[in-house]
Parts: sequence; C-alpha cells; structure tokens
Amino acid sequence: MIDTQWDILLLGGASGLGKSRAAAELARESGAFVVEFDDVVSAVQAITDAGTHPGLHHFDRLPDSARPSPDRELQLQIATAIALEPAVVGVVDNRLTVPVPAVVEGDYITPAAAARAIRAGAAAGRSVRAAFLHEDDVARVVANYADREPEHGSQTQRAEVGVRYSRWLAEQAEQHGLPVVACRPWHTLTTRITQATVPRSGSAVGRG
Repeated sequence: MIDTQWDILLLGGASGLGKSRAAAELARESGAFVVEFDDVVSAVQAITDAGTHPGLHHFDRLPDSARPSPDRELQLQIATAIALEPAVVGVVDNRLTVPVPAVVEGDYITPAAAARAIRAGAAAGRSVRAAFLHEDDVARVVANYADREPEHGSQTQRAEVGVRYSRWLAEQAEQHGLPVVACRPWHTLTTRITQATVPRSGSAVGRG
C-alpha cells in the first residue's frame, strides 16, 4: 500500500480515456475501494423517468432512427452531467462515513461537483481530491474504442464528441482549480495522477 494523501479520489474524464483501468491500478496500489459512478447513473435512471427527472433522461427521448448531431450530443452530455451533480456529492457523503479510501470514477463527474465534494470532505476533516483525465486526439480515442469494443466498428462521432466533452471538463476543472492530467504516456498515468492530487501546502483539506 502507498500513502494516498486522500480518503476519496474523484477521477473524471470523457469515455474511452482509461479511467476504469487507472482507477483499478490506483485502488490496487493504495488498498482503496473503487466506485464506478456509471453504476450510480444506471441506478438513478432506473428508478426515475423523463416526466419526473427530465435532466437524467435526455438521451431516452431521442428517436432510435437518428443519432443527434455532434453539437446536440455534446449539449445533452453536459446537461446530463450537470443534472447528476447531486448524486456525485451524495456518493462522496456516503463514502465519508466509511474508514476505507475510495476511488470514484466516471464520465459524469463534473469539476463543479468535485469542488463541492472537496469542500464537504474538508468540513468533515477528511481529504477529498479530484483529477480529470484529458485526451485531445480523436484518432486516439477511436483506437481506444476499437480495442475495447471491436464489435461496434469505428466510433468516430462518439470519439469526436468525447474529445469535445473532455475539453469542456478540462476548462471547467481549470476554473475550479482542479488538476487536469493528460492520458499519455499511459505507463506513467497513475504516478502523474498521484502527483497531481498531492494537497498543496497550506490546504485546508486534511486526512481524517
């Protein structure tokens, strides 16, 4: 085990960037528990509907016959992420009651939600940190999808939207003073995440 310097690490970023693999490696190194936020998203969507929680069901209302334009798809992805911000904070609030470090990873973790979670952790005397992975090369993301999901063929539009969403997350992270970590080189990714999430001198956030 390594000294993580955090009780909870939020690991955000667009789909296809290697968050799950990085989270698993960080958890293995630190003895942390992994929370896949996608599981939370699926759960809350299963017990809600577009009538009561429209912000969680933007993609449900799209016709099966047509994929939205990249601009529209990006707008819907951002809107869904913003609607899910209370769920991110709720997961962190729950994990703060458990004396085991956790890595929470997912596409829909926003920097705004991470900033709220960090403040909640500080109020509880616990260290919540966050980092956002970033990839700016569409071809690299297309290749990642091809390796992971070869049965779906080339997913160019999905990768294009993902890169644009990644840029949005990076911009938001910078506004909130949160670290943005380039996905490559892969072999140093977890080391760079760990370095990026070391508490700054004088930080009010301390380990419980």
